[in-house]
Amino acid sequence: MSQVPGSVPSSRRTTVAATAVVPGRPGRPPATPGGSGQPVAPRRRRRWRNIRLSVIAGVVAVVVIVVPILFGVIGGFKDPGQLQSNPLGPPSPWNVNNYVDILSDGRFWRNTFNSLFIGLATVALVVSASALAAFMFARYAFRGREVLFMLFAAGLMFPPAVAVLPLFVLLREIGLLSSPWGVILPQAAFGLPLTIIILRTFFRGIPAEIEESAVLDGCSTFGVFWRIMLPMARPALAVVAVLALVTSWNNFLLPLLVLISERDWWTLPLGVQQFSSQFGQDTARVLAYTMLATVPALAFFFVAERQIVAGIAPTVGSKG
Repeated sequence: MSQVPGSVPSSRRTTVAATAVVPGRPGRPPATPGGSGQPVAPRRRRRWRNIRLSVIAGVVAVVVIVVPILFGVIGGFKDPGQLQSNPLGPPSPWNVNNYVDILSDGRFWRNTFNSLFIGLATVALVVSASALAAFMFARYAFRGREVLFMLFAAGLMFPPAVAVLPLFVLLREIGLLSSPWGVILPQAAFGLPLTIIILRTFFRGIPAEIEESAVLDGCSTFGVFWRIMLPMARPALAVVAVLALVTSWNNFLLPLLVLISERDWWTLPLGVQQFSSQFGQDTARVLAYTMLATVPALAFFFVAERQIVAGIAPTVGSKG
């Protein structure tokens, strides 16, 4: 067929008609680099907004966490006169006698040993008991499993302060008052609900094929738990161990209730309270004692930081 000069072929007219934008209807969005289908400008704005939010969160964390610690550490090198006249400035001169006197005091080291012994014993009980319970809740189905698990989880709703009176009566009846085990056993009991929930979530994320292969190779139930599950759950165990140790290290009410008449077993929180009562006018020395009392827990946290991050990530990301 002959075509009229200047006319458009029918095939091309069809293509143009298909790609033309009809008035009143949205057209196809312009192509963007990378083929994501989203304009570049909104993505850049979103990225800068996330950066600004991260910077703001970092500044808030520094102000809330780092600044008080620095104030306490630097304040320990001052005397009461400097704290009143220049509380935020650097010491002039630096007074190291506050830290030296505390470190040379036998009561401080005795309280530190007591806190360390009670904390490590609590960690051992919490981790061993909760790991066994979480393994059974995660890997084995039995009648009443969910009900029993909910009973453990319900323990999170009751703070330890609610059980002070019945706990005191119970400890008195079984003869654990004025004994470190009167602090260790209740602390382990109060720490079980959270640790069981964390470890159960982690155990459920381990593939079942690994357990089945171990059983086919002749492993018993306890062998699977001890040789397979525990090594794989090391990051989660580090998380619950740090939580139990820090909770025990900072616990004040329970040691005060149990060990009030046994000063040889006083922990560091009780030592801080006694020290602040004895040197209440010397605020700088109290700050020095408080900062030294927090050093062991902070050191343990920083040593286990990598394991903690590795243990929290799968627990948070798990849906089971």
